[in-house]
Amino acid sequence: MVLEESGNPLVYKKVPIPQPLEGQILLRILACGICRTDLHILDGELTHPSLPLIMGHEIVGSVVKKGIHADRFALDQVVGVPWLGYTDGTCTYCRKGAENLCDNPGFTGYTLNGGYAQYAVADERFCFALPQNIPAANAAPLLCAGLIGYRSYRMAGENCLRLGLFGFGAAAHILCQIAVHQQKEVYAFTRPGDTLSQQFARELGACWAGDSDTLPPKKLDAAIIFAPIGDLIPQALLVVDKGGVVVTGGIHMSRIPAFPYEYLWEERVIRSVANLTRQDGLEFFELLSMIGVNTHIQTFKLEEANLALTSLRKSQVKGAAVLIPS
Repeated sequence: MVLEESGNPLVYKKVPIPQPLEGQILLRILACGICRTDLHILDGELTHPSLPLIMGHEIVGSVVKKGIHADRFALDQVVGVPWLGYTDGTCTYCRKGAENLCDNPGFTGYTLNGGYAQYAVADERFCFALPQNIPAANAAPLLCAGLIGYRSYRMAGENCLRLGLFGFGAAAHILCQIAVHQQKEVYAFTRPGDTLSQQFARELGACWAGDSDTLPPKKLDAAIIFAPIGDLIPQALLVVDKGGVVVTGGIHMSRIPAFPYEYLWEERVIRSVANLTRQDGLEFFELLSMIGVNTHIQTFKLEEANLALTSLRKSQVKGAAVLIPS
């Protein structure tokens, strides 16, 4: 499924199977999750895609061919490919351990072809071995929704006992289970009137769920905003206590409105999360080996990618949307 021009539907077409170069592996794709970032690429809100482009950065696939010097994974091994697909390893940020801020990165499904296809190549250094007990379609959302959710969670601080989640989609439903397992109080905020998502949050262990324009019964230690809505930042500041942290977990957000300084005062903090590091992935999948997390998915055939994207846009997906082979 190829994006030929931003703003237009994807085109279902045959293309040559890519061949792995040095250090790369060729994957037969078993599943590819659909992320809200894909909508931002499709709509042209992320303005530098490599067109024509095969989107998709939550890839689960089995290794079918290896380029020279690609020796991390065995043939037929199932691996995951995340958003961060390449870094130069030499810039200031890479040298100080912040490869998520690399000056010359490559992003899967944005500047590098991704997983809305039957096959994909990937730099093996940026792939992850996956838990063997998780089906491919259920593992796919872990490669972005899970990883970015986990990095956002870390940014919320180790002393966070009461956590708010704004936007209860793919990332939040994974993170909610982790936080509840770690005995945090989770407060879920959804678009006003979305009682189905609120009920879903309570089913996953949230102690409270309500509309995003309402106040919870207690002040929170931190809030993570997954919805790409700038208006939620002042609202999140209102629900966090003194010294609280508001984390924005998305790569794109609508304009942030002006708000009174007292919303921010008393050492409240706003911080963004950009991409991920390979260390995030290693820590996250080690954590999953100890915590039973169930990803709730809705599957679509590869050629139904446009339908899946529309369903995500209309918030008609409970959990995460995932493409599977035809």
